[in-house]
Amino acid sequence: MSVVAAAPSESAEPPAPSPTRRGSAGWRSHLIVAFVAVALATYVTNGLWRDPAGRGLAENLGDQAFFEWLLGYGVYTLGHGADPFYTWLLNAPLGVNLAANTSITVYTTLFAPLTFLAGPPVSFVTILTLNLAGSAFAWYLFLQRFFVERRAAAMLGGLFCGFAPGFVSHANGHLNWSAGWVAPVILWWVLRLREPGRWLRHGLILGCLNAVGFSIAAEGLFFTALASGVFVLVWSLMPATRAEARTAAPTMLAGLGVTALTAGLLLAYPLYMHFGGPRTFTGTGFNQAYFAEDLAAYFEYPTLSLAGWLGQGSDLAPNQTEETSYFGVPLMVLAVVAAVTLWRHAAPGRRATVAAVSTVGLVFLVLSWGPKLKLFKEETGVTLPYEALRHLPLFDSALPARLALVVVGVIGILLALTVDRLLSTPRLRLPTRTAWAAGFALALVPLLPLPLPTKERAVEPAFIADGIWRDYVSENGVMTALPFATTDTQDGQRWQAYTMARSGTQFRMPGGYFLGPGGPNGTGRMGAPARHTDWMFFQAGYYGTVAAIDDADRRRTREDFAFWGVEAVFLPEQITGSHTTLFRSAVETTATTLLGEPERVGGVLLWRIRPGVDPVDRDGGA
Repeated sequence: MSVVAAAPSESAEPPAPSPTRRGSAGWRSHLIVAFVAVALATYVTNGLWRDPAGRGLAENLGDQAFFEWLLGYGVYTLGHGADPFYTWLLNAPLGVNLAANTSITVYTTLFAPLTFLAGPPVSFVTILTLNLAGSAFAWYLFLQRFFVERRAAAMLGGLFCGFAPGFVSHANGHLNWSAGWVAPVILWWVLRLREPGRWLRHGLILGCLNAVGFSIAAEGLFFTALASGVFVLVWSLMPATRAEARTAAPTMLAGLGVTALTAGLLLAYPLYMHFGGPRTFTGTGFNQAYFAEDLAAYFEYPTLSLAGWLGQGSDLAPNQTEETSYFGVPLMVLAVVAAVTLWRHAAPGRRATVAAVSTVGLVFLVLSWGPKLKLFKEETGVTLPYEALRHLPLFDSALPARLALVVVGVIGILLALTVDRLLSTPRLRLPTRTAWAAGFALALVPLLPLPLPTKERAVEPAFIADGIWRDYVSENGVMTALPFATTDTQDGQRWQAYTMARSGTQFRMPGGYFLGPGGPNGTGRMGAPARHTDWMFFQAGYYGTVAAIDDADRRRTREDFAFWGVEAVFLPEQITGSHTTLFRSAVETTATTLLGEPERVGGVLLWRIRPGVDPVDRDGGA
């Protein structure tokens, strides 16, 4: 994420595009940057492109399966006229509030034709690649339009923002957080709100863009708004720009009013569903103190980088998907030196911009540390400003560590401004240029990204791929794979995603990976609270535990199946764990002991469930 920034001119006014920017030379530069961005994004995601269905993200198969499910649900929504913000297909019989999850509705709708033709895995890797490339390109255009004159400076800043450690890390499964293009697109139109006479048009556009941003990355949109507010406040209070801010205020406020009204109308239903709809919740299913940045993490190197490959990576993040800072000592030093140098040599208007941008970086740096300061994984006991915010609406649903993504945009702006100044100063001495070039190389080369690690995952069984399941489950009946779908055992949710992508009739399933109510004090939690039966299968699959099953277990299983309305359960020949190898043999032994001998059909073991009948009768039938 980033900040709203004033223009790079000495008076802080937006520069008018030069004739060369509008000419063929400008288009050639754009095409070059676009090509480089797409090539880098494809390089980062190439492990998935090799076999989208057969390979998954090694660090986060659970989130990948969730987003693939959403993409399949997009096809189902268009084909059946279903509610995009609430589904009955997961967590039978209660359903799931998708508005309270990351529903990426715009993506699921736009890519529905591709999902229908090629399947959710192909749509997933396509969106992921476009997110990374689009982020770099959008930042490049934004920096060139509002900050710098030299295209090389905009290109460097854009590529840094698009492929910064935090965004490459979140590319491990997060179609929302890898969409770093949302921030510069939003900020582009925020800056244009100040243009006299165009507040209505620009307000309408910005309102529509906010609705899109909310659908794709609501938390990121919130961070962008916060950063914008901090920037505007600081910039407006600076002596050199105070009068300009007062002049622009009426137009800006009018445009923001139109923005709020437009976005409010477009988001009325999803906002109602998010905050007041069925099965909503407060807070989040994650521990905010745990998902906070370690102070030392800013000076370490990320796992998926050249430095990490050379053994300099760190493990200070909660997991490899949440390495949101990890800039390394050289880049942190370079950013500070760049800010000081820009301040010293800037005219008053530009100095106000540098001060506001730097303030945003400092504020979000501190907020990303969470409620208590951590240093090398040890909590110091020092209370930080986020402690006063963590229980406020919206803040209570945010993870502090992700606020570090705002710092990415701040550093990208400072780097672009610095390169622009160096290239625009003809009399700069050779030793000075050499020192700056060495500093940039030392700071950025170690951060060059590595491809996302992938691993094999279970192949879709013929039972699902060929539609054989329809012979064993009524339309909209309930069926589940074993073990039941969770963030750690996600195959069942994938199989349902693939059936939804093919349209036609559908089955419902109990459980699943999602955020829903059930946490302490009314907060959220991951998935549904476990019942006796799905917990037995989870223990068998995840830990290899084969329980000693008796009549009490069978009675509770009968009650659980009746609650869910289960008509059939099946076990494929191969099952995949999100973070570890699963014990398929333990699952089969548990199921056979509990439910009797299975049928073998379509590459799976199948147990049909008859309502009101013991899971195992005395003849061994299910």
